[in-house]
Amino acid sequence: MKPNLSLPASVEERLSGWARIQEARLKAPAPFKPGPSITLSRQFGCEGFPLAMLLRDRLGAAVGEPWSVFDKSLLEQVAQDEGISMRLLNRLGDPARALEAFGFHPYGAVTHDEAFAKVAETLVRVAAHGHAIVIGRGGAVLCRSLENCFHFRLEAGFEWRVASIMRRAGVDRAEAEHRVKVNTKLRERFIQDCLDADVNDPRHYDAVFNNERHSIAEIAAAIAAYVAQGVRT
Repeated sequence: MKPNLSLPASVEERLSGWARIQEARLKAPAPFKPGPSITLSRQFGCEGFPLAMLLRDRLGAAVGEPWSVFDKSLLEQVAQDEGISMRLLNRLGDPARALEAFGFHPYGAVTHDEAFAKVAETLVRVAAHGHAIVIGRGGAVLCRSLENCFHFRLEAGFEWRVASIMRRAGVDRAEAEHRVKVNTKLRERFIQDCLDADVNDPRHYDAVFNNERHSIAEIAAAIAAYVAQGVRT
């Protein structure tokens, strides 16, 4: 059945699905070998979530292993769910080295905003474990030292992104323009303030795609081919 690419699945459903996948891996008789993970950065108005869902299905079918999509809502839910943290996250590896480079101290005093530090720790853990597609939250910067991670970004012109928001959110042009302008600045400021990085710097990414000139199906095919031929683990 073709997934609905217009609306994200419920956070609760995806959280339960991810937990089931991790439980199965932890019960496997042979040691689990981490696979590749992907981070997706995007300008506001680009089709990041639909692309992630296409990649999840395409990559899962190619390798015979389920992949999980982590956006802001799911990352925050996993980070806040102490049951999952105790049962699963503590066994996904130690991300301390990657986080210390950004001033985070998950096992001691936290020098940055505690909520983001916890999300950042969760993000690095799930990415390091493999078969994760992380959308936003500075994933490319946070995971740049992880050898199993590939980093991609979606960009498009302002007019295209406004039209995309009008179509997908069902709002008028004035509202769409407002959302694009405000959220673009908020995302850039968020990464700058939290990670002291420029989200627009192409050096953070393995490839940058023009969402205006290429469909998400074309971009998904290109990313899948790139990952398949460049697996670092």
